[in-house]
Amino acid sequence: MPKDLPPEGNQVLSNAERQARYRARKAGQAGTIIRYRRPADRRTRPQRWHDAVAELLALQAEYTAWADALPEALRDTATAEALQAIADLDLSDLADIEPPRGYGRD
Repeated sequence: MPKDLPPEGNQVLSNAERQARYRARKAGQAGTIIRYRRPADRRTRPQRWHDAVAELLALQAEYTAWADALPEALRDTATAEALQAIADLDLSDLADIEPPRGYGRD
């Protein structure tokens, strides 16, 4: 029997009583962490490439809209310069690339 739990009464606890006390103690503990496995990514490499390029293009469009919506007083700040640098990137070369399929499936 665990040393931190004294027996109740003069008799030794039965297995069922011991298990009930254990379950009650575990139920009373807050912060129990349940971890689940992340599902495996089943996309092919070309699919992942195209999804990543599409995400980059979408982000670039959002940053361009953000840069265009900046007030005139903020046009000379570091944030505006970073937004303009992102907007000036030429991502069309990435969109034109077709990655190889590999293993003779070309």
